[in-house]
Amino acid sequence: MDDSVKSRRKRRIANRTGCAVEATISVIGGLWKPVILFHLLDGKLRFNAICRLTPAATPRMITLQLRELEADGIIDRTIYPEIPPKVEYQLTE
Repeated sequence: MDDSVKSRRKRRIANRTGCAVEATISVIGGLWKPVILFHLLDGKLRFNAICRLTPAATPRMITLQLRELEADGIIDRTIYPEIPPKVEYQLTE
């Protein structure tokens, strides 16, 4: 069995344990989510500010990470009805 199949099987088994640490890592794990969350500790940030604070990440990757964090209820996204659109991100309670 090659290594990729072994690692996928380990992840599937680990997902069945119900451990709180495992659940947390599955939500905030990855390379950019912890960095984004760190920057949001100071308060609300707009998308371009997050991009400036994480120059090694592409805007596409930041967008994907923000969407996942929003879907998991970790951050709130506020859209202001302006032209150009203003969007701010902040941590949830």
